[in-house]
Amino acid sequence: MSESTQAWVAAGVRAVIGAHTQAQDAGRTDDIVALYTPDGVLELPGTDPVQGHDALREAFKGWAPTQPQLHMVTNTIVASDGPDEATASSDVVFFQRGEAGWAPLVTGHYEDTFRRVDGKWLLQRRVTTYQV
Repeated sequence: MSESTQAWVAAGVRAVIGAHTQAQDAGRTDDIVALYTPDGVLELPGTDPVQGHDALREAFKGWAPTQPQLHMVTNTIVASDGPDEATASSDVVFFQRGEAGWAPLVTGHYEDTFRRVDGKWLLQRRVTTYQV
């Protein structure tokens, strides 16, 4: 794969990660769901996998912010063997703003799998782990 194709894949994947983060922090459930393939999966520790648009919509509705929040996603490494599939590995810190100001509540890690569908990058699977 050429360097320009690798750069194009990485830019597309990072755009989806950023759009997901901003939509989640703003509570825009439909925008989040639109970033997943129809059979997309979200895996979180201690819960059954959430699979498909209907289940994802219901889950993210339940997680809609009740106070200001911010996911800071960083150290993202994107890998791809071709122009239509990619993986990304990222660290994440979750902050919430309370009466005392912003505070980090959780640190974690995302392992994402992406697929390009009809020219658009979409999340196929996100596996989240938390660090204690």
